[in-house]
Amino acid sequence: MAKTEKTTDKNDVENKQWQEAMLIKTFKLNKIKRYKTPLMEEWLDVDLPVFNDFEQTLFDITYMKGVDNIEGWSEEDLKMKFITYVLELGWLNKDDNGVIGYFDKMISATVEGTFLKVKSDFMLATGILNVHEEPYFHFQEYKPQLNPSGEPMAQLLEAFLIGQAKNKISKPLYGLEIIGATWVFVVMEDKDYCVSEPYSCVKKDDLLRIIAILRKFKHILMTRLIFD
Repeated sequence: MAKTEKTTDKNDVENKQWQEAMLIKTFKLNKIKRYKTPLMEEWLDVDLPVFNDFEQTLFDITYMKGVDNIEGWSEEDLKMKFITYVLELGWLNKDDNGVIGYFDKMISATVEGTFLKVKSDFMLATGILNVHEEPYFHFQEYKPQLNPSGEPMAQLLEAFLIGQAKNKISKPLYGLEIIGATWVFVVMEDKDYCVSEPYSCVKKDDLLRIIAILRKFKHILMTRLIFD
């Protein structure tokens, strides 16, 4: 007799606040921090970006805004006054080949019998206008340095698991956890997720490297994830 999979009622878990450890246990995830996986090593292997005049001006203004104000920003301030411009410099705000950047979109799926639902702060997905479809390629979760609500790494992992469940093809997912000035890159393949060392966006060289890594992802997206 076939074993019946127990499905969690989505009404019971729709507002559940997951923690990273709970997701690791529930979905048998494997966190990798002590060494870089080949995908992470490839992603972080970048040269610092070369800006045109407009980009250099935008970088200088954005960097100084962060240095002067980031400790006191709310989540909305962080997004609208800083992250948006870093995404612009990282080329993730440009829509290409039907891949669109979406802010504050609710996504959900039943994963191994458990209903997951999370609001993605920013994601890249196929779509038309404001309607996102599948597959999903990239997620970001961010919180201000002071009084964050929810655990951003857990929310990022939820988004990854939902993306895996909804994607029609099995390819790695890339993402970011941002808490105040600290940016951490994450790659997930199957049950394994690799977490990078932290970068500080109020250190000029780190911010330049963050932008270079975002641009590197755009290259990976356009050459491998979409067309490979």
